[in-house]
Amino acid sequence: MDRIMQYKPEIHYDDTLRVWSGGERSDYFPSHLSIGEIIYREMESHPKLIAQISATEKTVLTREELRLNAMRVASYMRRLGLKKSDIVGIIARNTTHMVAVAYACFFNGIPFHSLNVAYEQETIETLFGITRPRLIVCDGDEFERLLAATEKLKLDTTIITMRNHPLARSVRIQDVLTTPIEENFQPSSLEPKQTLAILCSSGTTGIPKAVTIANSQQVLSPAFRLDSNVQHAYSTLDWNSGLMSIIHAGAFNKTSIIAHNDFDPGFMCRMIKEYKIGVVIECSSHLAILANYPGFEDADLSSIEVLVFGGSHCSLEVQKRVRSRIKGALIFTYTISELSSPGTMNLHFDEKPNSSGRPAPGTKVKIINEQGVALGPNVVGEVCLFNGRHWSGYYGNPEETRKILDSEMWFHTGDLGYMDQDGFLFIEDRKKDMLKCQNLMYYPNEIETVIARMPNVAEVCVFGIWDTINGDEAAACVVKRQDSKLVSQDVVDFVNQHITAKYRQLSAGVIIVEDLKRSGNGKTNRCANKEHFMKVQNIKESK
Repeated sequence: MDRIMQYKPEIHYDDTLRVWSGGERSDYFPSHLSIGEIIYREMESHPKLIAQISATEKTVLTREELRLNAMRVASYMRRLGLKKSDIVGIIARNTTHMVAVAYACFFNGIPFHSLNVAYEQETIETLFGITRPRLIVCDGDEFERLLAATEKLKLDTTIITMRNHPLARSVRIQDVLTTPIEENFQPSSLEPKQTLAILCSSGTTGIPKAVTIANSQQVLSPAFRLDSNVQHAYSTLDWNSGLMSIIHAGAFNKTSIIAHNDFDPGFMCRMIKEYKIGVVIECSSHLAILANYPGFEDADLSSIEVLVFGGSHCSLEVQKRVRSRIKGALIFTYTISELSSPGTMNLHFDEKPNSSGRPAPGTKVKIINEQGVALGPNVVGEVCLFNGRHWSGYYGNPEETRKILDSEMWFHTGDLGYMDQDGFLFIEDRKKDMLKCQNLMYYPNEIETVIARMPNVAEVCVFGIWDTINGDEAAACVVKRQDSKLVSQDVVDFVNQHITAKYRQLSAGVIIVEDLKRSGNGKTNRCANKEHFMKVQNIKESK
């Protein structure tokens, strides 16, 4: 924790422009080097260090072994004739050789487009229909779906399977790893404006968009450079945190502890203890699951120096519960994948709980109103981010690109929040989530914050159900804590007691659910939870 707290970004506020800045940032490596070249050189310089341990497959790779595997995969791609203008598709879990595939793409300067394994067939076909990958890497579990998609899209695509291989028609990763390394192999250079990878937007408001990530050292966060050498991120490569995790591991000589199973809080706690994990990177929903795990209070979490979380709203109650169990720093990070770099980081949880933190070096923040006018401290408006770096936009979707990036290179996040007098950002809610009941505006997060205070509540999602007279009446899906006897009426009564305004009470009802509906990257999906709520309510009414 002492090392992470040495990193204190400077904060500057321009009272005229009403813009907060995290100050200047400097590159750690020669500016002409691509991310692939940096990782290649760093791995070559520290060959004997442990690069990766799989907690599920029980494999161990040194940095030399991982680099050679990546070179073999890269050589295989070159033999196929793949060029920088091509794209590699990925839809796979965190298995032993997945990072070798990603590094091979970096070494060749070929972007990969990574999708979540939970995506429906229609989403897979839509996204790969945009990027049209020449090579696709997947688990055998997804092979038939990928084969059907390539045939429908008429793609001339080679499919590599990472595990659970089908009997025929795919190339096994083990066979790819027998490819002789190209003579005098060297990683390809890549300009900062060129695309390093393509991720997917959260998809909480529809089909995810293909988000390009630039080959820029801006992706390297100084905070992660200072931390423990053993890290774990559950995220797969379609998540921004998953991509950043493998980049930092390669560039800063870290050991990654990986696992390909579904998120399991008990397994997570055992991993932390066994491998003495110092840096944990989690999404907010997993943090809530972890905090409400019955064995959490007794788990040995003493090795954790830094626990980084973000991606969506997380109740203050969950944050405090986790903070009370770790000696290291609890850091909330806020950014958007489109920025391709850290946005804000809260290194001062104890002083500013629930804040998204201050702007990272090289990043600027401003808050604007509906007319686009910048606002001063403590006034709520739309959060806008700026890092001055080139962004190629949503792949194949210039119309959506223009909606989020303005002519002055500011990203309009769609999130509502404010900056306080000390330069800390506080996120209130999604702009698109605003609801109107009885002609009065409100945000779901206002009600979620109240419900989250209930000791028997693990997670909650609030949304609006349309009523012809009142408009968007509030309703909720609630996950109760294990062994709790919480019922729907308890939640309704609690909200009635703590929110006096009738238009913000749970007039449309509550259902208790086993888990919330989530998008592919783990974020709570309001639309999907609303659909589930209406389905359950319709079933009740029909009986």
